[in-house]
Amino acid sequence: MPKPGSPSRHSAKPPLPLIGWREWVSLPELGLEQIKAKIDTGARTSALHAVDIHVFEHKNRQRVRFRVHPHQRDTERTSLLEADLIERRQIRSSNGHAETRPVIVTPVRIDGYEWSIEVTLTNRKSMGFRLLLGRQSVRERFWVDPGRSFLLSDRSETALLSERMETAEGMIKTGIVIPVQSSGHPQPTP
Repeated sequence: MPKPGSPSRHSAKPPLPLIGWREWVSLPELGLEQIKAKIDTGARTSALHAVDIHVFEHKNRQRVRFRVHPHQRDTERTSLLEADLIERRQIRSSNGHAETRPVIVTPVRIDGYEWSIEVTLTNRKSMGFRLLLGRQSVRERFWVDPGRSFLLSDRSETALLSERMETAEGMIKTGIVIPVQSSGHPQPTP
């Protein structure tokens, strides 16, 4: 018999939602509404494709400015972004190459789930996905089915949104400047 105040044998946590090895996600504070992500439990940290990465100081805080091409094989559409620099971290890639990368904290959204994650910035041009969500980002939040894709992503809605964005951006052909993250670390949302 469990002691009063301790969890009983029958008070298990609710089951975690199931996601596929790839999902459409949003990084709302960065203005990236639809980006295809690889969910990689073999990678510890998350990584976002970024180019023209520049660290600078603003109001006694370190910040990082970078460009993102959110869609694979499309370098014409670019977003110019800024975020607080949390730290620079030595990361060893899957091929064994070590690189010092800037780290930012930003909310991520998959379907109706939103929480804050640490993301390293690096050039992922040769990789298949612009965003890699490592195991630290999904731990204790989801079960990952490595044999299935887009379990929480509605591909039909995503395709329609993507087409609308391509049409609008094709007419404008300009980058977007979006300030991100106020001082301090964002708190995860439940």
